[in-house]
Amino acid sequence: MAARMQGWRRGLVAACLGAACTLAPAAAPWPVAGLSALVKAQGPAVVHIGVERDATPPRRYSDRGLQGVPGAEPAADTRSFGTGFILEADGLILTNAHVVARGTQIRVTLPDRREFKAQVVGLDAASDIALLRIEAQGLPTVRIGDPARAEPGDGVVAIGSPYGFGNSVTAGIVSAKGRLLPGADAMQFLQTDVPINPGNSGGPLFNLQGEVIGINSRIYSRSGGYQGLSFAIPIDTAMRIKDQLLATGRVTRGRIGVSVQEVGQALADTFGLPRPAGALVNDVAPRGAAERGGLRPGDVIRQVQGREVVQAADALGLIAEQPPGRTLRLVVWRDRAERVIEVQVEGYDAPRTAPAAPSAPARLGFAVRPLAPNEQQLLRVEGGLLVQRVNAAASRAGVQAGDLILAFNGQPIDSAETLANELELADGAAALLVQRGATRLFVPICARVGQAKC
Repeated sequence: MAARMQGWRRGLVAACLGAACTLAPAAAPWPVAGLSALVKAQGPAVVHIGVERDATPPRRYSDRGLQGVPGAEPAADTRSFGTGFILEADGLILTNAHVVARGTQIRVTLPDRREFKAQVVGLDAASDIALLRIEAQGLPTVRIGDPARAEPGDGVVAIGSPYGFGNSVTAGIVSAKGRLLPGADAMQFLQTDVPINPGNSGGPLFNLQGEVIGINSRIYSRSGGYQGLSFAIPIDTAMRIKDQLLATGRVTRGRIGVSVQEVGQALADTFGLPRPAGALVNDVAPRGAAERGGLRPGDVIRQVQGREVVQAADALGLIAEQPPGRTLRLVVWRDRAERVIEVQVEGYDAPRTAPAAPSAPARLGFAVRPLAPNEQQLLRVEGGLLVQRVNAAASRAGVQAGDLILAFNGQPIDSAETLANELELADGAAALLVQRGATRLFVPICARVGQAKC
């Protein structure tokens, strides 16, 4: 590989004009000496995280009735693993929230094979950030870098535990910056082509100076494994969350009560914008901060506190960073001209703990999560719950993972709480209206405990 990369590098920097040929300064993303020095220096601060979770005991039917003993229905997976990295020498560790959520026992294994029981210091499901602590001193730590300085084409390195294989090193380049993903409206991810697989979650993404610039968090894949698209949470975002979790145990975000969308070329032409950029306000909450400040639907937010808004998530992210009570200066485009609007930021607190994974009444035997606003817009629905897991009873009744539940006995469903309330009122057979792909259908299910059909 080294020979191939050096040949590629020579090909990039050679510039010939007629018979003359000169070598330009190298700009290759890889150090000629390789990556071993980086891995040796930073690898000792990357840890393997093993998590145990409670699971409902598997059940079976027999001639003696329903038994809470091992049987034909498989038990839920009670063990998982991920990656983390040490921020402070006294045992503070950063990882993804989804790695440790609902864990009843969390164990951290260092590269030198020492094991420690870990405690959750704080967890923020919205940003997918969690802090752990182990009882140890004098531990190696990572160095924190600046993701804003990373550019597409820069070399990056990941260290983690894909499929449980600890301290695995993979490398690639930054593919893009500012990527928006479903379910994370105010988060802009670093996209890379670094091979990331299950178990890498929570691990560090290093630049070639050996600094952490991101937390490997997501992949896009048709197979469940790496297919060239991996995404990392920028480390500056994670460190802001870390500071709040350490200080108060929760995360407070600013908001002003608006919903925004992207500005494409057609909308830019309609509003007379010089180029397709900004966050188009499509809804303003009644009696909210934005309304009190004079913001209205049709305004295009172009700057927040002097920082440019290129895409809609820029505005949401910049607003979320502001502390409650601050007066926010917005530059908006209205009636084909710019104007300044000042809005006082409101705050809201994220939950102290992550949701117990996608949730729904256990009686129905499936786990759900609400759709994010951009997912609702994409699917052209209002509300709805996405089925993420089903047990054997729900599967026999006809519910499938990936179904979108729209209504329960004719009542629209927009939250797990609504579903739980409807379930309490139901007795016997119930009808779920689900969307499966492009088709909508009713699925009959029994609302009585432990039964797939009535």
